[in-house]
Amino acid sequence: MPITEVLGLKQNWRQFVLLVGINALVGGMVGMERTIFPEYAQSQFGIVSKTALLSFIAAFGLSKALTNYFSGKWANLLGRKNLLVLGWALAIPVPLILLYTHHWHWVIIANVLLGISQGFTWSSTIVMKMDLVGEKDRGLAMGLNEFSGYLAVGLMAWLTSFLAQQYGIIPYPFFAGLAIAIAGFISSLFWTKDTRSHVQLENNVSKALPLKNVFWDTTLRHKTLSSITQAGLVNNLNDGMIWGLLPVWLLSLEYPVHQVAWVVSIYTVVWGLGQLASGKMGDVYSRKKMMVTGMTTQAFAILGMVWFTSYPLMISMAILLGLGTALVYPTFLSTIASTVTPTQRAESMGTFRLWRDLGYVFGALFSGIIADVFGVMAAIGAVGILTLISAIIIQLRMVGENKKCIQQDEDKRFRENQKKITIIDVRSKSEYEISHIPGAINIPIEDFSNENLEKFRNNFVITTCGKGGGRSEIAASILQQMGISARWLCGGTFGWNKN
Repeated sequence: MPITEVLGLKQNWRQFVLLVGINALVGGMVGMERTIFPEYAQSQFGIVSKTALLSFIAAFGLSKALTNYFSGKWANLLGRKNLLVLGWALAIPVPLILLYTHHWHWVIIANVLLGISQGFTWSSTIVMKMDLVGEKDRGLAMGLNEFSGYLAVGLMAWLTSFLAQQYGIIPYPFFAGLAIAIAGFISSLFWTKDTRSHVQLENNVSKALPLKNVFWDTTLRHKTLSSITQAGLVNNLNDGMIWGLLPVWLLSLEYPVHQVAWVVSIYTVVWGLGQLASGKMGDVYSRKKMMVTGMTTQAFAILGMVWFTSYPLMISMAILLGLGTALVYPTFLSTIASTVTPTQRAESMGTFRLWRDLGYVFGALFSGIIADVFGVMAAIGAVGILTLISAIIIQLRMVGENKKCIQQDEDKRFRENQKKITIIDVRSKSEYEISHIPGAINIPIEDFSNENLEKFRNNFVITTCGKGGGRSEIAASILQQMGISARWLCGGTFGWNKN
């Protein structure tokens, strides 16, 4: 069957807008619990232990993390739309259980269901948007996706807090959650379209090299992917702490409930709004620098929540934390999507999102235990320091984007002083035969593979094409991702011949 779809945001705007709206509903389901849960746990079940209180976050995070991975594995096999509809079907019972249960273990079960639902729904909307837009607007697509989701988290957190204040914890906040779940199920079932054929179309023009083992390369072996993965885990670790302990910390400082709601809501709303800008920034600026800056900003904002306890300064720290998170969240996803092949994209992103959302589990356990033993202040401070360490890991380990070429005279000096220099002409064989730099070998970029390139691991490689940039820049970036020292030649073959 011929492929009739086209890639692009403008070309697929109707489905894209629908998916943005559906993702807002996904975010709203999480926001249902965001500010009211400590009060819900205490008033309905008498739960006061920090570790026990955070157990519901751990249950949510573990189930969502595992579902993220299998959603990525199954996306090509079962279809994105089918997983999206399944996720919404699982969300419908959640508010009903929370509304009518009298046992804490049912609260845990409800959060397991919520985690599975979030894994299927959020993963599907992310991958479907990636499939639709292609490479050009990938950062913008992720910015819009995460903006809609996390703005909805913040707005729903405020709404449920308002309803709880006006009418009590039971039942209206959970009625709002039920309405969202039903709306998400209906819109996904009747109006969304599957996007697997878009993947096939993009795969025909992709220049990314396939990973040998998607899970282990994304987790540990690939310098860029593994750097992003650890940062994603730490990001959600600190978000899990904010979710579970920040309201407790603020209440211990004698903040009234409405001020607690404002601090938590402003953080998530700034996070959501900020991604409108940061998503597109990732298409233009260095993604590595954005991630380092974002994680560092988060670290100092979290530490500031311990140092500065007045309400105006706490609001400032919440804004700063939201901005830092906005810088990294869509950038994580767009960088992964640009690094792997379209056919491996869903699985690699599923692996990343597995570890990222396990951060909720580690964050709940780590901060909960520290809070019970040493106090809430110590737990918040420890998470802030851990976030700063994550920023340092990105800076030291991740391969930066190859924005700088090597000048013609610099190349000649390299060749005079280094024996293991290799010039690779990445144009087609016919272009190479017409004119090429003396000593350059021809490996067309279409033939780049791990097997062809491994032999250059101990060499310094200079890539060249016709005019410089374009194919040679992409080729140098591919080599760098493999851990091979490489730069591309300014001016290319034509510039060399002129000189």
